[in-house]
Amino acid sequence: MGPKLIVMLTYNDQTVKNAIEVFNECRDLQADCWGFKNIGLPVPQMKQLVKNMKKSGKTTFLEVVTYTEAECMHAAKLAVECGFDYLMGTLFYNSVATFVKSKPIRYFPFCGHVSGSPSILEGSVSDMVDEAKRMKQAGVNGFDLLAYRYTGDAEALAGEFIKKVPAPVVLAGSINSYKRLDKVKELNPWGYTIGSALFDKKFENNTSFRQQLIKVIEYMKKDI
Repeated sequence: MGPKLIVMLTYNDQTVKNAIEVFNECRDLQADCWGFKNIGLPVPQMKQLVKNMKKSGKTTFLEVVTYTEAECMHAAKLAVECGFDYLMGTLFYNSVATFVKSKPIRYFPFCGHVSGSPSILEGSVSDMVDEAKRMKQAGVNGFDLLAYRYTGDAEALAGEFIKKVPAPVVLAGSINSYKRLDKVKELNPWGYTIGSALFDKKFENNTSFRQQLIKVIEYMKKDI
């Protein structure tokens, strides 16, 4: 079983305005995990999109790109209100971890120093591994690692983090080439996200989002 593809209906860390239409065009494809950001859509449309995804048997992910404790808590409450299965992102706060523990949602926060939009990741690999182990003890379920947004060696970070952190890891952000898909296969994380690259047609020229996604799904089923 390879890593889970989490299809993100996002571009430059914001949910695309036509996310409902894009999902409806692709809901029959063999992609079981779908998500979007807490920025870009009005709440009623977010709820409708989650509902559509769940009706189609999909697992749902909200990735949060806001950073203050108040913003992260607001996003966590929004994720529960909308019925998401997973809350990804947020800087780690004990208050958010405590809130989600009693809710039917799993929590995969960021590790390292994350800032900006689109996000960048800074910090040493050893510090991120130690931070993750502390957060795991605090009750988080897994981690959202912005490996290809890292200011250092992205693949060295990803390999070390996946090897040393005893929890599911999602490689998120800027997986935008077949070379990087090969690396995802090699590293075999719990999951990985693709969003902007599908809208930017990185996997096949002049084709639709649906055709881009089909290419990725087919490629990830093949041996390297």
